[in-house]
Amino acid sequence: MGTLLEQDKYRYAVEKMPRFQRLFRCCQECRFKPMQLVYRLLFRWCRQRNFIELSHQTVIGGGLYIGHPYCITINPQAIIGRNVNIHRGVVIGQENRGKREGAPTIGDDVWIGINASIVGGIKVENDVMIAPGAFVNRDVPSHSVVFGNPCIIKHKDHATEGYINHKSQ
Repeated sequence: MGTLLEQDKYRYAVEKMPRFQRLFRCCQECRFKPMQLVYRLLFRWCRQRNFIELSHQTVIGGGLYIGHPYCITINPQAIIGRNVNIHRGVVIGQENRGKREGAPTIGDDVWIGINASIVGGIKVENDVMIAPGAFVNRDVPSHSVVFGNPCIIKHKDHATEGYINHKSQ
């Protein structure tokens, strides 16, 4: 279904996609070097304005939806799947030592609530809802709801049904 930018736009339906997100995708998809530089400079300006830490090299699948795009931190080594919702204050961070050293891998159809933190070399599989304020530092199986600190994981079929609309294919 087209480029990553088109997939992201589809998720927003009638809403307007945040400018920094359009620039993020343009940085990733542009192959003309001079224009790539312009996009990166504009992207850097928008990131600073919205207090978002996100590298243009971060691997994020199509259909990204960022509700309330402010104060978000995503580690450059994190890998994020398709049709993921990320909300204000989310941290997707790296752990520098111990058995969970590294950055998270997040699957498809994941909803991440306000001020949730996902930290360490863990895997969050598909169809997972992470509640606002949750601290996730261990693997999460598919079809789960995660809440609390320390995180509590409950199985739920179709966990993100009704939360992730206009999925890109």
